[in-house]
Amino acid sequence: MGPGTRNRAWRVVLVAVVVLAGCSSSSKHGASGSGASGANGLTGGKRPNILFVLTDDMRLDDLQFMPQVRSLIGDQGVSFDDYFDNVTLCCPARTSILRGQYSHNTGVLTNGGTNGGFETAHAGNVEQSTIATALHDAGYTTGLFGKYLNGYPNSVSPSYVPPGWDQWSSSSKGNAYGEYDYTLNQNGNQVDYGHGPDDYGTNVYVKQAEDFINRAAASSRPFFAYLAVYAPHQPATPAPQDLNAFPGLTAPRDPAFNETDVSDKPQYIQSQPLIGAKRQAQIDDLYRRRAQSLQAVDRGVAGLLAQLQSSHLLDNTYVVFTSDNGFHLGQHRLPAGKQTAYETDIHLPLLVRGPGIAAGSHTSALAGNVDLAPTFAALGGATLGDNPDGRSLVPLLNNPGSAPTDWRQVYLLEHWIENDSGTTASGGAQLEPDDLDQSDDVTDSSSAAPSSTVPSTTTPPRRSKAAGTNIPEYQGLRVAGFAYVEYATGERELYDLTNDPNELQNLAGTASAGRLDALHQRLDSLRKCAGDACRSAESAPLDLPN
Repeated sequence: MGPGTRNRAWRVVLVAVVVLAGCSSSSKHGASGSGASGANGLTGGKRPNILFVLTDDMRLDDLQFMPQVRSLIGDQGVSFDDYFDNVTLCCPARTSILRGQYSHNTGVLTNGGTNGGFETAHAGNVEQSTIATALHDAGYTTGLFGKYLNGYPNSVSPSYVPPGWDQWSSSSKGNAYGEYDYTLNQNGNQVDYGHGPDDYGTNVYVKQAEDFINRAAASSRPFFAYLAVYAPHQPATPAPQDLNAFPGLTAPRDPAFNETDVSDKPQYIQSQPLIGAKRQAQIDDLYRRRAQSLQAVDRGVAGLLAQLQSSHLLDNTYVVFTSDNGFHLGQHRLPAGKQTAYETDIHLPLLVRGPGIAAGSHTSALAGNVDLAPTFAALGGATLGDNPDGRSLVPLLNNPGSAPTDWRQVYLLEHWIENDSGTTASGGAQLEPDDLDQSDDVTDSSSAAPSSTVPSTTTPPRRSKAAGTNIPEYQGLRVAGFAYVEYATGERELYDLTNDPNELQNLAGTASAGRLDALHQRLDSLRKCAGDACRSAESAPLDLPN
């Protein structure tokens, strides 16, 4: 099927969806629970549109490569300076975004196996109550364009569309991570994309979101558009015009890069050899490609905002930009990957612009990915079907400089090991390509130059090695100025981020018993919390004795 045929088919399906959606009055989802407090508080009673843009594995400092996102969203809205991820792995993070729950409550703990991935979410009926079902039942036209949950659509038909979505376009097979040679499930229709200029994934998803906004502009219903690009995830394939961007760019050599003394770190870090010249060059190559791949996202976001402006929708639209999880690139001797509780992995960008938000404002209140669904629900006057663990960020949008007196004092961090499903085909090509952390070559001390070849986009990635991580299971807390982690091995980490932002000095061995006990007790109150209990435990005053 050629691009022209694909586009015509897409337009026909989209018109049908918008018309049919207008006839829907279903209210079977989200009949109970909370999430609507503060609804329409910034819009004068008129329900706003919501454009949600989610990148994949994007670090906080990657924003430097996205000038239009910074100027059009950050400079025109609020920047959350302390926004964090509960589990630094794609599928758990994305499930928490959809549900407003910590991963121990969604049940989606990893990317696959018997305790994670799309299969676990689907089998556990997680999809039956999400922000999509809540907003749909509140009268919104909803659309998702791009990445869904790792492993989708394994265990169901390739034409399966999850509940709550009026418009759907997500990869059903092929190598969407490579941006070419993939098949999209477009509202139940399998549409193939090849290796031509018009097939580049980020541009395809942006164009579909633009078409969705165009149709929504002609209707009387507000919209929720979820644009989930794969950039800058490995293999970080740039758009054709960006292949030569940022020549000579190298990954930051911050004080944590290739950390010399790791004697105070957990054993999994101590076991890492120093990163040799070959591996450093690989990290630099990946970093450059990541920056290149974000250029299409930057242009795409600018184009969507221009589309909203020309459609006279921008003044009544919230635009939310963030990432699912962060990424380390040589910090603490870890070559490239995620899943740790270090700032590189948990600390993410969150930029929001919209009606009533002061331009160029900042907030330092602790926020996290479990807050997104409650926030979207509050803005849209919707009700989440299950009592969320997170809280609406609307009070911070109204008044970024002053958090409510009962705002959270801590944010929960979690990590699990993937349970083996006993199969080798958990989602096939929809699993993530391996990060450098999962490479078999972990003892590199060679000065040989690495291959500069970008990983193939025509060969689907094999089953991910993410399940084989040597990072022990852990739970921890991100507190204003501190990070605290307890590992299943009995090891602990504590960092004073004000004086040691690069997390070089683990204070767990020298901190007072009172301080460690206060953090341990607070963590214990959150390990199995749910709903109101989570918010109460987070908000209780935290006294950290010297």
